[in-house]
Amino acid sequence: MNWLTEHKIPFGAQVEAGFEWLDENAYWVFDAISGFIEALIDWILWVLQSPPPLAAVVVVTAAAYAIHRKIGFAAFVAVALLLVINQGYWEETTETLALVIAASVVCMAVGVPIGVYGAHHPRFFEGMRPVLDMMQTIPTFVYLIPALILFGLGMVPGLIATVIFAIPAPIRLTQLGVASTPTPLIEAGKAFGATERQLLWKIELPYALPQIMAGLTQTIMLSLSMVVIAGLVAAGGLGEVIVRALNRADIAMGFEAALCIVLIAIVLDRFFRTDALQGGNR
Repeated sequence: MNWLTEHKIPFGAQVEAGFEWLDENAYWVFDAISGFIEALIDWILWVLQSPPPLAAVVVVTAAAYAIHRKIGFAAFVAVALLLVINQGYWEETTETLALVIAASVVCMAVGVPIGVYGAHHPRFFEGMRPVLDMMQTIPTFVYLIPALILFGLGMVPGLIATVIFAIPAPIRLTQLGVASTPTPLIEAGKAFGATERQLLWKIELPYALPQIMAGLTQTIMLSLSMVVIAGLVAAGGLGEVIVRALNRADIAMGFEAALCIVLIAIVLDRFFRTDALQGGNR
Protein backbone atom coordinates (compact mmCIF):
# COMPACT_ATOMS: atom_id res chain seq x y z
CA MET A 1 0.00 0.00 0.00
CA ASN A 2 2.92 2.38 0.57
CA TRP A 3 3.68 2.61 -3.13
CA LEU A 4 0.10 3.71 -3.77
CA THR A 5 0.05 6.44 -1.12
CA GLU A 6 3.50 7.66 -2.13
CA HIS A 7 2.17 8.47 -5.60
CA LYS A 8 -0.78 10.53 -4.45
CA ILE A 9 -2.72 12.29 -7.22
CA PRO A 10 -2.63 16.00 -6.27
CA PHE A 11 -6.35 16.79 -6.59
CA GLY A 12 -6.39 19.05 -3.55
CA ALA A 13 -3.18 20.86 -4.49
CA GLN A 14 -4.50 21.57 -7.99
CA VAL A 15 -7.78 22.94 -6.65
CA GLU A 16 -5.89 25.11 -4.15
CA ALA A 17 -3.63 26.43 -6.90
CA GLY A 18 -6.69 27.26 -8.99
CA PHE A 19 -8.31 29.27 -6.22
CA GLU A 20 -5.03 31.08 -5.48
CA TRP A 21 -4.76 32.00 -9.18
CA LEU A 22 -8.33 33.32 -9.12
CA ASP A 23 -7.62 35.33 -5.98
CA GLU A 24 -4.58 36.93 -7.58
CA ASN A 25 -5.85 37.50 -11.12
CA ALA A 26 -9.63 37.82 -10.90
CA TYR A 27 -9.99 39.59 -7.56
CA TRP A 28 -11.89 42.44 -9.25
CA VAL A 29 -14.65 40.01 -10.29
CA PHE A 30 -15.09 38.77 -6.74
CA ASP A 31 -14.92 42.31 -5.40
CA ALA A 32 -17.78 43.25 -7.72
CA ILE A 33 -19.81 40.20 -6.67
CA SER A 34 -19.10 40.97 -3.02
CA GLY A 35 -20.19 44.58 -3.47
CA PHE A 36 -23.46 43.57 -5.13
CA ILE A 37 -24.26 40.98 -2.45
CA GLU A 38 -23.41 43.39 0.37
CA ALA A 39 -25.64 46.05 -1.17
CA LEU A 40 -28.50 43.54 -1.51
CA ILE A 41 -28.16 42.37 2.09
CA ASP A 42 -27.84 45.94 3.40
CA TRP A 43 -31.04 46.93 1.59
CA ILE A 44 -32.92 43.93 2.98
CA LEU A 45 -31.60 44.71 6.47
CA TRP A 46 -32.74 48.32 6.11
CA VAL A 47 -36.25 47.16 5.17
CA LEU A 48 -36.39 44.71 8.07
CA GLN A 49 -34.76 46.82 10.77
CA SER A 50 -36.02 50.33 10.00
CA PRO A 51 -39.56 49.84 11.39
CA PRO A 52 -39.97 49.40 15.15
CA PRO A 53 -40.19 45.68 16.00
CA LEU A 54 -43.83 45.87 17.12
CA ALA A 55 -44.80 47.70 13.93
CA ALA A 56 -43.07 45.00 11.89
CA VAL A 57 -45.01 42.34 13.79
CA VAL A 58 -48.30 44.09 12.95
CA VAL A 59 -47.39 44.38 9.25
CA VAL A 60 -46.29 40.74 8.93
CA THR A 61 -49.35 39.50 10.82
CA ALA A 62 -51.65 41.53 8.57
CA ALA A 63 -49.86 40.15 5.51
CA ALA A 64 -50.26 36.60 6.83
CA TYR A 65 -54.00 37.07 7.21
CA ALA A 66 -54.37 38.87 3.86
CA ILE A 67 -52.58 36.07 2.00
CA HIS A 68 -54.02 33.02 3.73
CA ARG A 69 -57.30 34.32 5.20
CA LYS A 70 -56.76 32.24 8.33
CA ILE A 71 -56.95 33.87 11.75
CA GLY A 72 -55.16 30.93 13.36
CA PHE A 73 -52.12 31.31 11.13
CA ALA A 74 -52.03 35.08 11.61
CA ALA A 75 -52.22 34.59 15.38
CA PHE A 76 -49.38 32.08 15.26
CA VAL A 77 -47.23 34.52 13.26
CA ALA A 78 -47.88 37.26 15.81
CA VAL A 79 -47.09 35.01 18.78
CA ALA A 80 -43.93 33.66 17.12
CA LEU A 81 -42.54 37.12 16.33
CA LEU A 82 -43.47 38.48 19.76
CA LEU A 83 -41.65 35.53 21.34
CA VAL A 84 -38.55 36.34 19.28
CA ILE A 85 -38.70 39.93 20.57
CA ASN A 86 -39.27 38.68 24.10
CA GLN A 87 -36.15 36.53 23.95
CA GLY A 88 -34.09 39.54 22.83
CA TYR A 89 -33.04 38.23 19.43
CA TRP A 90 -34.95 40.50 17.06
CA GLU A 91 -31.86 42.07 15.50
CA GLU A 92 -30.14 38.70 15.05
CA THR A 93 -33.34 37.26 13.59
CA THR A 94 -33.58 40.05 11.01
CA GLU A 95 -29.94 39.42 10.05
CA THR A 96 -30.72 35.73 9.56
CA LEU A 97 -33.81 36.63 7.53
CA ALA A 98 -31.74 38.97 5.36
CA LEU A 99 -29.30 36.15 4.64
CA VAL A 100 -32.12 33.69 3.88
CA ILE A 101 -34.03 36.15 1.68
CA ALA A 102 -30.91 37.14 -0.27
CA ALA A 103 -29.91 33.50 -0.76
CA SER A 104 -33.44 32.59 -1.87
CA VAL A 105 -33.54 35.48 -4.36
CA VAL A 106 -30.22 34.42 -5.89
CA CYS A 107 -31.17 30.72 -5.95
CA MET A 108 -34.54 31.33 -7.61
CA ALA A 109 -33.17 33.91 -10.07
CA VAL A 110 -30.49 31.46 -11.22
CA GLY A 111 -32.13 28.11 -10.53
CA VAL A 112 -35.49 28.61 -12.27
CA PRO A 113 -34.01 29.57 -15.70
CA ILE A 114 -31.54 26.67 -15.48
CA GLY A 115 -34.39 24.30 -14.58
CA VAL A 116 -36.47 25.54 -17.53
CA TYR A 117 -33.52 25.11 -19.89
CA GLY A 118 -32.88 21.63 -18.50
CA ALA A 119 -36.52 20.66 -19.08
CA HIS A 120 -36.23 21.69 -22.73
CA HIS A 121 -32.78 20.09 -23.17
CA PRO A 122 -32.75 16.67 -21.46
CA ARG A 123 -29.12 15.92 -22.37
CA PHE A 124 -28.00 19.13 -20.68
CA PHE A 125 -29.88 18.19 -17.50
CA GLU A 126 -28.52 14.63 -17.52
CA GLY A 127 -25.00 16.04 -17.73
CA MET A 128 -25.76 18.49 -14.93
CA ARG A 129 -27.31 15.92 -12.58
CA PRO A 130 -23.94 14.68 -11.18
CA VAL A 131 -22.91 18.30 -10.54
CA LEU A 132 -26.12 18.91 -8.58
CA ASP A 133 -25.54 15.71 -6.61
CA MET A 134 -22.01 16.82 -5.80
CA MET A 135 -23.16 20.29 -4.68
CA GLN A 136 -25.47 18.75 -2.08
CA THR A 137 -23.14 15.91 -1.08
CA ILE A 138 -19.88 17.75 -0.40
CA PRO A 139 -19.74 18.74 3.30
CA THR A 140 -20.92 22.33 3.54
CA PHE A 141 -17.92 23.33 5.65
CA VAL A 142 -15.74 22.73 2.60
CA TYR A 143 -17.49 25.54 0.71
CA LEU A 144 -16.41 28.04 3.36
CA ILE A 145 -12.69 27.54 2.68
CA PRO A 146 -12.60 28.94 -0.89
CA ALA A 147 -15.34 31.44 -0.01
CA LEU A 148 -13.15 32.84 2.77
CA ILE A 149 -10.18 33.10 0.41
CA LEU A 150 -12.16 34.87 -2.32
CA PHE A 151 -14.57 37.01 -0.25
CA GLY A 152 -13.16 37.31 3.29
CA LEU A 153 -15.19 37.27 6.49
CA GLY A 154 -18.82 38.42 6.75
CA MET A 155 -22.19 37.64 5.27
CA VAL A 156 -20.91 37.28 1.69
CA PRO A 157 -19.03 33.96 2.10
CA GLY A 158 -21.93 32.66 4.20
CA LEU A 159 -24.37 33.55 1.43
CA ILE A 160 -22.16 32.03 -1.28
CA ALA A 161 -21.90 28.73 0.63
CA THR A 162 -25.66 28.81 1.25
CA VAL A 163 -26.44 29.37 -2.44
CA ILE A 164 -24.18 26.52 -3.56
CA PHE A 165 -25.84 24.18 -1.07
CA ALA A 166 -29.44 25.24 -1.75
CA ILE A 167 -29.59 25.98 -5.49
CA PRO A 168 -29.98 22.34 -6.65
CA ALA A 169 -33.49 22.29 -5.13
CA PRO A 170 -35.07 24.97 -7.39
CA ILE A 171 -33.20 23.61 -10.41
CA ARG A 172 -34.45 20.05 -9.91
CA LEU A 173 -38.04 20.97 -9.01
CA THR A 174 -38.40 23.54 -11.81
CA GLN A 175 -37.10 21.01 -14.32
CA LEU A 176 -39.51 18.41 -12.97
CA GLY A 177 -42.49 20.76 -13.15
CA VAL A 178 -41.83 22.03 -16.67
CA ALA A 179 -40.88 18.62 -18.06
CA SER A 180 -44.07 17.04 -16.67
CA THR A 181 -46.38 19.48 -18.49
CA PRO A 182 -48.98 17.27 -20.24
CA THR A 183 -48.42 16.86 -23.97
CA PRO A 184 -52.10 17.63 -24.80
CA LEU A 185 -51.70 21.09 -23.22
CA ILE A 186 -48.61 21.78 -25.33
CA GLU A 187 -50.30 20.54 -28.48
CA ALA A 188 -53.39 22.63 -27.78
CA GLY A 189 -51.22 25.73 -27.39
CA LYS A 190 -49.42 25.00 -30.65
CA ALA A 191 -52.75 24.43 -32.40
CA PHE A 192 -53.81 27.94 -31.42
CA GLY A 193 -50.58 29.35 -32.85
CA ALA A 194 -48.69 29.96 -29.60
CA THR A 195 -44.98 30.69 -29.92
CA GLU A 196 -42.33 28.94 -27.81
CA ARG A 197 -42.23 31.91 -25.47
CA GLN A 198 -46.02 31.94 -25.13
CA LEU A 199 -46.03 28.21 -24.44
CA LEU A 200 -43.51 28.77 -21.66
CA TRP A 201 -45.25 31.71 -20.00
CA LYS A 202 -48.87 30.71 -20.56
CA ILE A 203 -48.78 26.93 -20.17
CA GLU A 204 -45.53 25.44 -18.84
CA LEU A 205 -44.71 27.84 -16.02
CA PRO A 206 -48.30 28.04 -14.67
CA TYR A 207 -48.50 24.24 -14.69
CA ALA A 208 -45.09 23.98 -12.97
CA LEU A 209 -45.91 26.67 -10.36
CA PRO A 210 -46.57 24.19 -7.50
CA GLN A 211 -43.18 22.57 -8.09
CA ILE A 212 -41.48 25.97 -8.38
CA MET A 213 -43.03 27.08 -5.09
CA ALA A 214 -41.92 23.80 -3.53
CA GLY A 215 -38.43 24.65 -4.74
CA LEU A 216 -38.72 28.02 -3.02
CA THR A 217 -39.76 26.50 0.30
CA GLN A 218 -36.96 23.93 0.03
CA THR A 219 -34.50 26.74 -0.67
CA ILE A 220 -35.68 28.62 2.41
CA MET A 221 -35.39 25.55 4.64
CA LEU A 222 -31.96 24.64 3.29
CA SER A 223 -30.81 28.24 3.76
CA LEU A 224 -31.99 28.22 7.37
CA SER A 225 -30.09 24.98 7.93
CA MET A 226 -26.92 26.84 6.89
CA VAL A 227 -27.19 29.73 9.33
CA VAL A 228 -25.01 28.05 11.97
CA ILE A 229 -22.31 27.28 9.40
CA ALA A 230 -22.53 30.87 8.14
CA GLY A 231 -22.04 31.97 11.76
CA LEU A 232 -18.57 30.41 11.68
CA VAL A 233 -17.45 33.04 9.16
CA ALA A 234 -18.89 36.00 11.10
CA ALA A 235 -22.03 36.21 8.98
CA GLY A 236 -23.99 37.44 11.99
CA GLY A 237 -27.53 36.48 12.85
CA LEU A 238 -28.76 33.59 14.94
CA GLY A 239 -26.03 31.29 13.63
CA GLU A 240 -23.37 33.44 15.26
CA VAL A 241 -25.35 33.36 18.52
CA ILE A 242 -25.36 29.56 18.42
CA VAL A 243 -21.62 29.47 17.68
CA ARG A 244 -21.05 31.78 20.65
CA ALA A 245 -23.21 29.55 22.85
CA LEU A 246 -21.25 26.51 21.70
CA ASN A 247 -17.93 28.15 22.58
CA ARG A 248 -19.24 29.07 26.04
CA ALA A 249 -21.19 25.82 26.56
CA ASP A 250 -24.18 28.09 27.23
CA ILE A 251 -27.21 25.79 26.97
CA ALA A 252 -29.77 28.56 27.58
CA MET A 253 -28.44 30.83 24.82
CA GLY A 254 -28.19 27.94 22.37
CA PHE A 255 -31.77 26.77 22.91
CA GLU A 256 -33.14 30.31 22.76
CA ALA A 257 -31.48 30.96 19.40
CA ALA A 258 -32.53 27.53 18.13
CA LEU A 259 -36.14 28.24 19.14
CA CYS A 260 -36.07 31.48 17.15
CA ILE A 261 -34.76 29.62 14.08
CA VAL A 262 -37.51 26.99 14.39
CA LEU A 263 -40.23 29.64 14.70
CA ILE A 264 -38.95 31.56 11.66
CA ALA A 265 -38.70 28.32 9.67
CA ILE A 266 -42.32 27.40 10.46
CA VAL A 267 -43.59 30.90 9.62
CA LEU A 268 -41.72 31.04 6.29
CA ASP A 269 -42.76 27.51 5.34
CA ARG A 270 -46.45 28.25 5.99
CA PHE A 271 -46.22 31.57 4.15
CA PHE A 272 -45.06 29.97 0.91
CA ARG A 273 -46.83 26.63 0.94
CA THR A 274 -48.66 26.26 -2.38
CA ASP A 275 -51.67 24.44 -0.98
CA ALA A 276 -52.12 27.09 1.70
CA LEU A 277 -51.89 29.87 -0.86
CA GLN A 278 -54.46 28.19 -3.10
CA GLY A 279 -56.74 27.52 -0.16
CA GLY A 280 -56.50 31.13 0.99
CA ASN A 281 -57.38 32.48 -2.45
CA ARG A 282 -60.54 30.44 -2.95
